[in-house]
Amino acid sequence: MKGVFVFLNRAGRLISACYECLRVYLTKDAAPDAQESPAPLIDTFASAELVQSEFERAFEAHQQGKLDEAASIYRSLLLRQPNQFDNLLRMIRGQPKKLTAAADLIVRSLNCDPDNSTAHFQLGSVLRAQGRSREALASFDKALALDADNVETITKRGAVLSELGRHEEAMASCDRALAINPDAVDALFNRGHALSALGKSQQALESFECVLAINPDNAIAQYNRGVVLSELMRFEEALASYDHALAIRPDYVHALNNRGDLLSQFMLHERAAKDYSRLVEIEPDYEYALGNKLHANLQICNWKQFSTDSARLFKDAGEGRRAGLPFHFVAISNSGPEQLTCARSYVAHKCPPMKTPIWTGERYRHDRIRVAYLSADLSNHAVASLMAELFEKHDRSKFEVSAWSFTPDTGDDMRARLRKSFEQFNDVGRMTDIDVATLLRKQEIDIAIDLMGFTTGCRTDIFAHRAVPIQVNYLGYVGTMGADYMDYIIGDASVIPMEHEAFYAEKVVRMPDTYQVNDSKRVIADRTPSRAEVKLPESGFVFCCFNNSYKIMPDVFDVWMRLLKRVEGSVLWLVGGNTVISSNLRLEADARGVRADRLVFAARVPTEDYLARYRLADIFLDTLPYNAGTTASDALWAGLPVLTCPGNAFAGRMAASLLRAVGLPELITENLADYEALAFKLATTPAMLNDLKAKLARNRNTYPLFDTDRFRRHIESAYTTMYERYQRGEPPQSFSVQAIP
Repeated sequence: MKGVFVFLNRAGRLISACYECLRVYLTKDAAPDAQESPAPLIDTFASAELVQSEFERAFEAHQQGKLDEAASIYRSLLLRQPNQFDNLLRMIRGQPKKLTAAADLIVRSLNCDPDNSTAHFQLGSVLRAQGRSREALASFDKALALDADNVETITKRGAVLSELGRHEEAMASCDRALAINPDAVDALFNRGHALSALGKSQQALESFECVLAINPDNAIAQYNRGVVLSELMRFEEALASYDHALAIRPDYVHALNNRGDLLSQFMLHERAAKDYSRLVEIEPDYEYALGNKLHANLQICNWKQFSTDSARLFKDAGEGRRAGLPFHFVAISNSGPEQLTCARSYVAHKCPPMKTPIWTGERYRHDRIRVAYLSADLSNHAVASLMAELFEKHDRSKFEVSAWSFTPDTGDDMRARLRKSFEQFNDVGRMTDIDVATLLRKQEIDIAIDLMGFTTGCRTDIFAHRAVPIQVNYLGYVGTMGADYMDYIIGDASVIPMEHEAFYAEKVVRMPDTYQVNDSKRVIADRTPSRAEVKLPESGFVFCCFNNSYKIMPDVFDVWMRLLKRVEGSVLWLVGGNTVISSNLRLEADARGVRADRLVFAARVPTEDYLARYRLADIFLDTLPYNAGTTASDALWAGLPVLTCPGNAFAGRMAASLLRAVGLPELITENLADYEALAFKLATTPAMLNDLKAKLARNRNTYPLFDTDRFRRHIESAYTTMYERYQRGEPPQSFSVQAIP
C-alpha cells in the first residue's frame, strides 16, 4: 500500500479525483454485488506497485471523463482493501472541508442503502477523524449490528471507547476482536492503550510485546513499549525501546520527545538537547518541545540559540500556546503575568480540574488539624533538607501530620530521619492518582501541602481530583500553578509584594519573615579543605556561585566576566556538573576575553563537606531571573554573604527575602549595573567585606532566617487561619501572618 501514497503525494489532484470516484460509488441506488466488481482485483492488488498502477489508471480515466470506469476501480480498492479508506482519512485529517464532504457522501449513500455495513463503518471512521467520538461509536455499533464479527469495526469501536474514557469497555471490545483474530495488531495496540490508561502498565506491556512478537520492527509498538516501561520505572529498557523505534523511523516525533525526556531524567542533557532540536526541526509546534530544547541547552550552558529560542518561547507562551513547561518557563521568565499565562495553559491541557471532585464540601470535626505533605523529594533532596526540622517540631497537640511519598525508600539518612518525623509515612509511589486522592479523602485530611508544584516527579492530578478541603502550593515550585483547585501559595512580602498578587491563581499567604523554612540542625564539617584540594589558586579573590547550571544566563555571565577582568587574580568558582558544562562555560569565558583557567569547577561531595567549602569563598554571586533558593541559605548558613539582584517574579526574589530575614538588606541591589558595582567594591575593599561577614556571623543565630521554631509557629498560624475559614464556610482569602515572638 505504501506505493499508492507515494503516488498520492506526487499528484495532489488525485485526492479530488478519488472523491469524485467515491461520490459516484456512494450515491448508487444499491450496494454493488460481487458480479459488478472486477473479479480478480483481490489478486491484482498483490503488490504496492500494482496498486499504484491501478490508481494511475483510475486517475487517467477520470481525466478523460470516464467516471464509471474510474469509480469501478476505486470502488474495488475500497471494498477489497479497507485500509485504503483509513489511509485516505489520514491524508485529509485536519482538512475539515474534505472530511465533511466525505461524511455527507456516505450519509447520502446510507439514505439509499441503510443496511450497508461498510458505509456505516466508513462514516464512523470519518466522524472519528472529525473528533465526533460519540457519533462515531453509534456508527460502529450500527456496522456491527449488520456484520457482528468484523474485526476492524470491533477494533475501531474499542479505540473510540478509549477516546471517550471508557477504558474497561474498550478493553472488552479489543478482547472480542482478538478472540476472532489473535493476531489483530490494531486490537493489540488498542488493548495496550486501554490497559495503560487504567494504570495496568504490566498488562499493557504484554499487549505491546505481543505486537512486537508479530512484527519486531514495528516502530509504533516499540514506542508504546517504551511508554509503559517508563511507567513501570524500567527506564533503561524504555530508552532501548525508544532507540529501536528511532532506528526504524528516525523522524518519529513522539519517540524523539519521549527519549529526550528520559535522557533529561538521566541528566544526559547534551543528548536530550539533540533530540529536542531535531524534534523542533521536524515539527516546530510540537507541544512543549521548544521549551524542552531551551532548558536542555541551558543545563549544559549551550547559549548558541538562546536569544532566538527564548524570544519565540516568550511570544508563543504569551499567546497561550503549549510552547514550554511551566518549570522551564519560570527559569527564564522575569514576568509574573507571563508565568501565570503559561501555567494556566498547561493546567488546562495536562491537569484540568476533574469533573467530579472527591471532596464535596464536608466539614470534618477532628481534635487536631490533619495536615498532609505530598512530595517525591522526601529523601536526600533540597526540599527535605530545608523542611526536616519543621516536620520534627510540629505541635502534635494541635496538628496530626502525615507524609505522602511518591518515590520508593532510598535508604539514605534523610529518609530515615523523615520517617521518624511523621506520625504516618505513606509510600504511595505505586498507587494511581485517583487512588491516592481517594485515600486522602478517606483519611479526612484537612490541608494538603503540595511540595512539588510542576517540578520533576510531581503528581498534580492528585490535587485536580480535589480530595481535600484546603490545597496549598509551597516551597518546591516558586511560582503560581495557575490552577483554581490550588487554594493558597505561601510566600512573603518580598517574593510576592501586594502589587504582584494578581499574577497568582492562588490566594497569597504572607509569612512575616520569609517564605523559606530552614533546618537549624544542618551540620557543617569541622575541617575546611585547603585551596589546593578544591583546585582553587593559593591566593586571589574567589567569586562563588553554586547554583544549578540552567540558572546561569548570558547577561549575568557577562557581568561575572567583567568582574574577573577588573579584579586581578580573581576566579569564579562554580558547580561542576560534567565536562560539557565546564567546556561550554570556558569557551564562553574565552569569547569574552577571560582565560579559561579563571573558572574553577567544584566536584560534588557530601552535604557537610559541601557546606564547609563555602568558607573558602569570598562572596556568593546570585543569578537572575532565577535566584538561589536553598543554595543561598546554604551559603548564608556557612557564613558566606550573598549578593543578589531581584527580578519581577517569585523565582527572582528569593535571595532578597532571605537576606532581609538574616539582617543583610544592603546586599540587595536594584539592577545588574548596581550588582556589578557592589560586587567590585566588595572584592576590592577587604574591610567592608569583613564587616559584612562579621555581621552575618552575629545575625545567623539571632535573626529569623534560621529560627526553625519561630517559622513553625508562623506556618502553624497560617494553617489554623486557613482551617478556620474553611470551618466557617468561607472561601480562601489572601492574608498576612502576624509575627509571633
